Amino acid sequence: MSKHYFDPRLKIFALNSNKPLAEKIAAAVGVELGRTSVKKFSDGEIQINIEESIRGAHVYLIQSTSSPVNDNLMELLIMIDALKRASAQTINVVMPYYGYARQDRKARAREPITAKLVANMLETAGATRILTLDLHASQIQGFFDIPVDHLMGAPLIADYFINAGLIGDDVVVVSPDHGGVTRARKLAEFLKTPIAIIDKRRPRANVAEVMNIIGEVNGKKCILIDDMIDTAGTITLAANALKQAGATEVYASCTHPVLSGPAMQRIDDSAILKLVVTDSILLPKETISKKIHQISVGNLMGDAIKRIHENKPVSPLFESKHPL
Repeated sequence: MSKHYFDPRLKIFALNSNKPLAEKIAAAVGVELGRTSVKKFSDGEIQINIEESIRGAHVYLIQSTSSPVNDNLMELLIMIDALKRASAQTINVVMPYYGYARQDRKARAREPITAKLVANMLETAGATRILTLDLHASQIQGFFDIPVDHLMGAPLIADYFINAGLIGDDVVVVSPDHGGVTRARKLAEFLKTPIAIIDKRRPRANVAEVMNIIGEVNGKKCILIDDMIDTAGTITLAANALKQAGATEVYASCTHPVLSGPAMQRIDDSAILKLVVTDSILLPKETISKKIHQISVGNLMGDAIKRIHENKPVSPLFESKHPL
């Protein structure tokens, strides 16, 4: 535990989605997690009670809206309402993983924009600030009329690969699709490497077909990077294509390990040597693949909370701790 934070008005509470990460964040800030009880009635309704005074406090509420997304989202909304009614001065929602972020636009007629709906609900419930990490689409920040601090996982991922010696011209950072080029370029800047792009077509949801590889990967060590990995179809198909194109080693990385359905088996069966992910989503230890290495965002988010509370800029957190 860090030295206790000096301001008693700063309080951190956690709900049920990712208690281990919440404990790391609280330790990084130097405060104890606030006391709450979260229960369910027999019909599934959620009951929340805040077991300490938060009148006039600046509250940071930690909850990823990962699976079960609807339960976790409802817990969050109810807790925000409880904090508002208990006279918290500010309610700062810390969402390491923002669920429904992939539904950020109308791709077809008569589709909802659910990422915007979630933003509306959080604001209406009483949130005064959002602190999140690697949104699937950065424009989701504009869905809110309250401040949004958007952190990046790339510096942490870069630090891992720098420490592993995966830097320089012998390494290529690869985006698994055109939409992730900006993310890949940022990691490549940290690692001083060139980039490549997988040009793919997606015939239907959660099914991807690799078309060709833009860039030189033959004889190179490749690092795939994405914001999230769900069923792992895209990332494993890309890894196998890179191997077939002459890559000597293939690594993969993402901020949010959703890893649903056949994801673990696909990763185990793929050309990926190591998959580097953060702990923005809690992974059950009994099902996690041996290829997965998890790094914590606890210190990053803890530093962000302290900077926000002290009215300091969060932009220094966007840089690697081991610049080349």
